[in-house]
Amino acid sequence: MEADISLNINKVSYSLKLEPRVTLLDALREKLGLMGTKKVCDRGECGACTVLVNNRRINSCMTLAIMHSGAEITTIEGLATDGELHPMQTAFISHDAFQCGYCTSGQIVSAVGMILEERPKSEAEIKERMSGNLCRCGAYPHIVAAICDVLEGMENAAI
Repeated sequence: MEADISLNINKVSYSLKLEPRVTLLDALREKLGLMGTKKVCDRGECGACTVLVNNRRINSCMTLAIMHSGAEITTIEGLATDGELHPMQTAFISHDAFQCGYCTSGQIVSAVGMILEERPKSEAEIKERMSGNLCRCGAYPHIVAAICDVLEGMENAAI
């Protein structure tokens, strides 16, 4: 039996009929065609499916879509505005902080969420708070450098 739900994703409201057991990740990818959020481990272990819900990071594979009716959901597609990449996306490109690309969208969304939750005070804190996002290619030094670059430019960049 399907339920009627309303999801606010990237500042667009969607009305959907979904079975209550559908995860937020599957709703994003399979029902709405928002393929930027990656489905990798599907067990909440890698963070590739990270999205923001009311500016807080969550693994979209570990939560049901129906639980977020009315919440503000931001995916990697929602970070860029008016054709301009988000400063974190630009920093990831500048620092070559992606390799194969599977983890990249989750890493970027998680980095933005981390800063929105509370600005980290050191590289060690960045590493600890980003530890839920795994990179199989080992781009961690580049990812941390990209995040530090954004933090340094925060006075000039809208995060």
